[in-house]
Amino acid sequence: MGYKNGKDILPQELLKQLQDYIQGEIIYIPKKDQTRAGWGENNGTRQSIQRRNHEIFRLYENGSTVPELIRQFHLSEDSIRKIIVKTRGLVIRQQEAASTGRR
Repeated sequence: MGYKNGKDILPQELLKQLQDYIQGEIIYIPKKDQTRAGWGENNGTRQSIQRRNHEIFRLYENGSTVPELIRQFHLSEDSIRKIIVKTRGLVIRQQEAASTGRR
């Protein structure tokens, strides 16, 4: 984000109108129709964590115990259990959507 002097870039009439609201202070003007990427979307972190969570669930479904998953993934018991419950819910919803022909 760069600093620009309003008198150098704004029409004189607009500058005078803005001075009715604010003078001598910095104001942030957001981009038009700004759509921010969600957390971890730009650098792949979100996908990496989703893959990890599905792997944890897959291992759990195939017989791995919670203590084994704790040691393998270096997460707390609470985190492992939350991942299992959340991922199970996602899988169930996906299966239901597939069986009704929706996505």
